[in-house]
Amino acid sequence: MRRGALALLVGLGLQSAAQAADYSGVPAVEQFIEQMTREHGFAGEQLQRLFAQAERKQAILDAISRPAERVRPWSEYRPIFITEARIQKGQAFARQHAEALARAEREYGVAAEVIVAIIGVETFYGGNTGSWRVLDALSTLCFDYPPRAPFFCQQLREFLLLTREEQVDPLSLKGSYAGAMGLPQFMPGSFRAYAVDFDGDGHINIWTNPVDAIGSVASYFKAHGWKSGEPVVSRAELRDASAVDALSPGLDATSTVGKLRALGWRSQDVLRDDLPVTAFRQDGAEGVEYWMGLPNFFTITRYNRSLMYALAVHQLSEEIARRGIR
Repeated sequence: MRRGALALLVGLGLQSAAQAADYSGVPAVEQFIEQMTREHGFAGEQLQRLFAQAERKQAILDAISRPAERVRPWSEYRPIFITEARIQKGQAFARQHAEALARAEREYGVAAEVIVAIIGVETFYGGNTGSWRVLDALSTLCFDYPPRAPFFCQQLREFLLLTREEQVDPLSLKGSYAGAMGLPQFMPGSFRAYAVDFDGDGHINIWTNPVDAIGSVASYFKAHGWKSGEPVVSRAELRDASAVDALSPGLDATSTVGKLRALGWRSQDVLRDDLPVTAFRQDGAEGVEYWMGLPNFFTITRYNRSLMYALAVHQLSEEIARRGIR
């Protein structure tokens, strides 16, 4: 959807939408429907019937507007995801889907344990994929949440396109309160860009088909720069207190292994000097930890823009691989 059209949509009828139990006759919705019919060939009457069944969910608005919880230190964050149950279930998931994981490794170059860890962190291997109708979630956030309406209106557009392409009922699909879907929790835009029909049955099903979910995670990682066989992170030690000045200000790589070495960082692994690095610290259970995040680490942060998330995925993948999945 063009940016000007999105701005018009966001500005139209938000107060009216907020008063409606459904989205029948809301000006912003009518504008959205008109754009979908003009730009993508949808039948206007069909979309009007669909949005008459979409429901505004105050609980979703409450959830997305809720002030962020305090930022957990790594010492508290890690135990949420690196658990015996998640490791053992990851092993079982990997063994059950060994053929699909091996094929994903061959075709996309992404290690099986990394794919398994993503699905494990996101939904506990499909055990918690979300209970909100995706149409309700995205409609609520598109038409009734102005701070991020352009993003969610775009995701609503992508959702309607994917349901038409996959020939599924838009009212049947469920996900998180933000519209993330299936075992890997793809937003609709990511689904259309990276999800794959990995079992070759003619449809992409990341909700109940682990094979498609496995291929789709691998496809996403390859598209975002994952390099087969390359390291993810390296634990580091600092030569002196001044070396802490080399910490990166955010997620992006701001240095290289060689530059960090020159500034007093000592890696526990043999690494090439030219590797880009995100240098970060975490407050671990046994004290401060210093880390070099390498290009594959940055790829994980493209899935979720969080250093702790990426580190948890990596360490879960290591534990699953160490215990054995083949």
